[in-house]
Amino acid sequence: MKRRALLLAAAVLMPMPARARTSKQKQATKKPPAARPATKPAPSAGEAKTQLVAFNASAFPYSGRMPDSNKPFFDTKNGKLRGHTSLRGEVYWEEPTYTDRRSLLYLPPGFDVQRPSLIVLYLHGQGATLERDVIGRQAVPRQVAESGLNAALVAPQLAVDAGDSSAGNFWKPGHFANYIDEAAERLMRLQGDRAAGANFNRAPVVIVAYSGGYVATAYALDRGGATHRIKGVILLDALYGDEDKFAAWAAARRQRAFLLSAYTDSTRDENANLQGLLDKKRVPYSRGLPSSLGPGTFAFAACGGIDLHGDFVTRAWRPDPLKLALTMIPGYALRAKQGA
Repeated sequence: MKRRALLLAAAVLMPMPARARTSKQKQATKKPPAARPATKPAPSAGEAKTQLVAFNASAFPYSGRMPDSNKPFFDTKNGKLRGHTSLRGEVYWEEPTYTDRRSLLYLPPGFDVQRPSLIVLYLHGQGATLERDVIGRQAVPRQVAESGLNAALVAPQLAVDAGDSSAGNFWKPGHFANYIDEAAERLMRLQGDRAAGANFNRAPVVIVAYSGGYVATAYALDRGGATHRIKGVILLDALYGDEDKFAAWAAARRQRAFLLSAYTDSTRDENANLQGLLDKKRVPYSRGLPSSLGPGTFAFAACGGIDLHGDFVTRAWRPDPLKLALTMIPGYALRAKQGA
């Protein structure tokens, strides 16, 4: 565990536009904002639709204990301020790091509720915000749109701009299912059509995790309560630990789901360990990029040195790797092929 923490710390310490807050930055405690419904009229069907909205089933605030231990999440105080100590020993204060309830919702231009659709759940890494990094620097909505999939994007804010991979409420049994249920309802509101609710409620989920997003992913697979909804997992240099949870999920869903782990030297050992666990469970897998991410595909693709990690979402084996990975998922094209 100590070695894994050091590996993750090394990756996070690479030059990145985001800069984590330290214990010297003390903020006044404020109540988390209440969930607020959309008030703007829905755009026409041909336009992209984007919303940042507070969720009730958000990752944070979280006031429980660390998973599998009696240690409280908030393990330090400064007066009335509560703080959490990260694996690197830095203290992050409850406000503003762990109070943002918002999630990004995005429907690409031409999204069609009458066609089979996916929900792409994006879990960002450390030192990130939804606006600056997920939307701006990593261009996740654009990559989803350009993939050509009939897919809705949902991305929760985890720890805000901090060197911390904590999963918050996603550590809790069943919370992932609650989050996906709320996401379906809020996507329906964003779409502006109550009839779309049935589509979003049955849409399979593809989890995409970058870097520190692996923690929330692992616990969603292990105890999230909605394993049947998860069609696949795409790890973008994001296997820094919890290999046993990924292996158990792969063994249980070996004929129904897919896994693509694209990685740098930063997570090479963990990917090798997961492959060994899959060998023991007799789950077949391939090395290299697959031609398709159909059910039963488990693939590991080495992409180069650790210097790629900071920009891996936009520059891995090729530019826009998330877009390319999504195009490998068959059966969810935004538009039918000519003559279909």
